[in-house]
Amino acid sequence: MSAIDPARVIAELRELHALTGGPAGAQRLAWSSQVARARGWLDERLRELPVEISYDAAGNHWATLPGRRKASLVLGSHLDSVAGGGWLDGSLGVLAGLEVMRTLCDAWEGRPPITLRLVDWADEEGARFGRSLLGSSAAAGTLDLEEIRGRVDGDGVAIEAAMAASGVDLERLLDSGRELADIAAYLELHIEQGPVLERAGAPVAVVDGTCGAVRYRVRFVGEACHPAATPLDARRDALLAGARLIAGAHEIAERASALTSIGSCQVEPGHITIIAGACTIVIEQNHVDPAVLRAVEAETVGLAHELAAGAGLEVEVDDLWRIEPLDFDADLVARADAAVRSLQAKPFHMPSGPLHDAGEMVRAGIPSAMLFVQSRGGISHNPREDTDDEHLELAVRALGALAEDVLGALATR
Repeated sequence: MSAIDPARVIAELRELHALTGGPAGAQRLAWSSQVARARGWLDERLRELPVEISYDAAGNHWATLPGRRKASLVLGSHLDSVAGGGWLDGSLGVLAGLEVMRTLCDAWEGRPPITLRLVDWADEEGARFGRSLLGSSAAAGTLDLEEIRGRVDGDGVAIEAAMAASGVDLERLLDSGRELADIAAYLELHIEQGPVLERAGAPVAVVDGTCGAVRYRVRFVGEACHPAATPLDARRDALLAGARLIAGAHEIAERASALTSIGSCQVEPGHITIIAGACTIVIEQNHVDPAVLRAVEAETVGLAHELAAGAGLEVEVDDLWRIEPLDFDADLVARADAAVRSLQAKPFHMPSGPLHDAGEMVRAGIPSAMLFVQSRGGISHNPREDTDDEHLELAVRALGALAEDVLGALATR
């Protein structure tokens, strides 16, 4: 893979960011004109190769280099971003995959032994309508259409209308699963988005799997009353219980080496002159071990009930979303390890906390693997997101070495 050109990948990443971003960060929200612009820009580069460009029923964007066999190796990630996102999140995997496709196309004179495909998954971020991994989960068959039907964005635009403007019919999303019929392996390169690699002094990681996640809503209901007239021991303060639960949830997670985050805290009525009559918080918890994840959730929910009982409050707990931990394919993980070693870089293994499209491929029964590259300062979903060029170059080469190895292995089956 000596012909692979990581510098070209970096230059194209910067070009894409200049086209659809700037000082305020990337602005490629799903189903937007900016995503369409980015995809058009990508198509210009794809047309330099003997590939077939297509869109499936979920709006996923495919480039197919036909091989001697229909069985395919797929490289991919996503071009959509959060509002004010970074220049690497998602787009690195797509443009690194493009460079690998160029190189393998040249190596096999445009006709590889098996089919090679590049995919830009639609609406990975979920930043506009709140459902992450939408395109890949539709293809994998794990998306419940009722879960997204009728959702609106911050401007009041319905998801059905936004999709229709991009030529996608919500009712046909699951038809995209036809694209997965001949996939033999899926590979994805992504920035880490956290500080683990930087702390370990490792530029690249082999990802062993993805953490599980639970997300639920806790609502305390007390009594709104005048704060200056009500003694502390006579109050039924819902916000106080919410604050104690937030602190307790973090303590529980810390003891279990798990993660907890509070995505929102809403207080009613929300005035300085009224004690909070209600407080609603949304909790997400993550761990790679399903037993630990269940235990952390159970202890946190138990604490919510204890706090409510002790303060004379009502409490409701509503399950919002959950996903089990996943392991990536053992053979592909081993090949990823070998690919990194071949570049004189000691492999670092870790699970992924954030969800990625590769996880949906695992759920679809497709052998999958991921590589991470270090994120400077652990910053992502932020205009300050960055990675050293030397680390990006190593990661692109590692993806190329892995793809070449996997392509060769699949060709002999």
